[in-house]
Amino acid sequence: MFSWLGDANRTSNLSEPDWSDAPQERLSRGGHRVMSVFLGSIMVFGFLNNLLVLVLFCRFKTLRTPVNMLLLNISVSDMLVCVCGTTLSFASSLRSRWLYGRGGCMWYGFANSCFGIVSLISLSVLSYDRYSTLMVCNRRTPNYRRPLLAVGGSWLYSVAWTVPPLLGWSSYGLEGAGTSCSVTWTVRSPASHSYIICLFIFCLGLPVLVMVYCYGRLLYAVKQVGHIRRTAARRREFHILFMVVTTVVCYLLCWMPYGVVAMMATFGRPGLISPVASVIPSILAKSSTVINPVIYILMNKQVRHTSGPSLWSSARPRSPRSASEPAASHTAAGGTLRTCRRNRSCARSSDSGWCDAWTGGTRTR
Repeated sequence: MFSWLGDANRTSNLSEPDWSDAPQERLSRGGHRVMSVFLGSIMVFGFLNNLLVLVLFCRFKTLRTPVNMLLLNISVSDMLVCVCGTTLSFASSLRSRWLYGRGGCMWYGFANSCFGIVSLISLSVLSYDRYSTLMVCNRRTPNYRRPLLAVGGSWLYSVAWTVPPLLGWSSYGLEGAGTSCSVTWTVRSPASHSYIICLFIFCLGLPVLVMVYCYGRLLYAVKQVGHIRRTAARRREFHILFMVVTTVVCYLLCWMPYGVVAMMATFGRPGLISPVASVIPSILAKSSTVINPVIYILMNKQVRHTSGPSLWSSARPRSPRSASEPAASHTAAGGTLRTCRRNRSCARSSDSGWCDAWTGGTRTR
């Protein structure tokens, strides 16, 4: 994901010999083999995990709730990264060189950046949706308008930030290992620096701040029901805490090394970040396509309790109540949320539904 332009080894890797310079420092053949193993694993498991998510959404109508449209959007964008991006870098790593020329490099850089930003923006919108759902009592009728607008907005937002390098505001080029492409971080020009600063702020920093704020407020709201000593309520409180911490930590581990190293390559001294050192953040960023469906979908209680009996016939039978109300049966007790205090009937209903803001479920009334 990090692009370096050197002065030697004129592109023997590319079909257009005068297009770009190859990196001065290259991975050894063994290093490329190790990288291809990681990329191949990410490609296979990322594709299968997200394909499973799409199959579940197609098969079970109860999963097609408004908030789950955002989860579906994340899976679609992650699958596109695996199909349109990771496959190219995997094949190139096997041959220890970029195989697809300048046009392929520009497509790879644009597609990977676009689909990755869609996923990042969708994650931040999802955190805000869960926060707002928690703080405002649920409506009785599902509203698909806002989630669909958010899905469309995430794609428009991403395209708006990934098209400029194709038009001359910065550019896409080879990354350090020479087997994939991204924004050319080390070009020393005002136009390139201004684009990278904007990209860092609006496509990485802003989503991080939104997630930290919304999930922080979610944790605070969860602690407001801490006086409830029933075992089930406490267990669900710790489950929410675990999910919040897991979400934020995995997000930061996948994307912050990429952002930090990119900024160091852009504003640090030339050669500060070697091509070899850039491989690890690149792999971590790509691994989000495997992690996202596990955290947001496969660990989702609504998904497990809706699809479990069909996918695993040996699963223990559930009671009629849990079969008819898969999401509501796993919601936390409590009635101390600020909004629900102002409405007595809502406060009573919050005992069975407020935790759906985290699990992605909908209440059955």
